[in-house]
Amino acid sequence: MTGPAYEPAIQGERIALVDLLDRVLAGGVIISGDVTLSIAEVDLVTISLRALVTSISGLVEAMDESRENS
Repeated sequence: MTGPAYEPAIQGERIALVDLLDRVLAGGVIISGDVTLSIAEVDLVTISLRALVTSISGLVEAMDESRENS
């Protein structure tokens, strides 16, 4: 019996950090998350994180496109 088939999305390709950052800033990425600190199932602190990471030029282009479509 063999294990489950697992193939990474990018096989054998290495991406430099600079290239990865360039791709993220060109398209933008949204980071969203929630952290809750609780004791005995009583929520004490809830932290919500919402962040948009993009380049200024990418944001301006997206705003221009949304204005043209409205």
